[in-house]
Amino acid sequence: MRTTNELDETLKAAGYRVTRPRRRVWTALQETNGHITVEELAERVGDDVDLASVYRTLRLFETLGIARTSRFDERDPGRWEPSHPDEHFHLVCRECGEVDHHVGDLVARIRAHLDEGHGFLVEDVTLTVHGLCASCRGGTTEPNAD
Repeated sequence: MRTTNELDETLKAAGYRVTRPRRRVWTALQETNGHITVEELAERVGDDVDLASVYRTLRLFETLGIARTSRFDERDPGRWEPSHPDEHFHLVCRECGEVDHHVGDLVARIRAHLDEGHGFLVEDVTLTVHGLCASCRGGTTEPNAD
């Protein structure tokens, strides 16, 4: 998690001003601990920062590499989170919509396979897995017989 001081340094180093709305959007994004829509984030930031400013700020953060957006299906408006290494991938529950990060060596293995087996240099991996979370499965981790 980046602090507001780190945000300030990132903005200044890239030639951008540090503003109260940018700091408020950053703080709200950091506090979400997950994936949030622009509208949800704007509600957390408050009425004195308009929706258009939240959009512009998030796009700037994405350009600076400190935030990222993900769309988990064709109806998803996009959800924002602080940037993280692509070794984290998303598990999306089709029932309740919960999004969880999974960290493991799968992405590293995919990168190695594509590089060694195909000569393909991977620049970015975005992996989203759809299914049912443990709660929606009824708490069991056994595969469904259906």
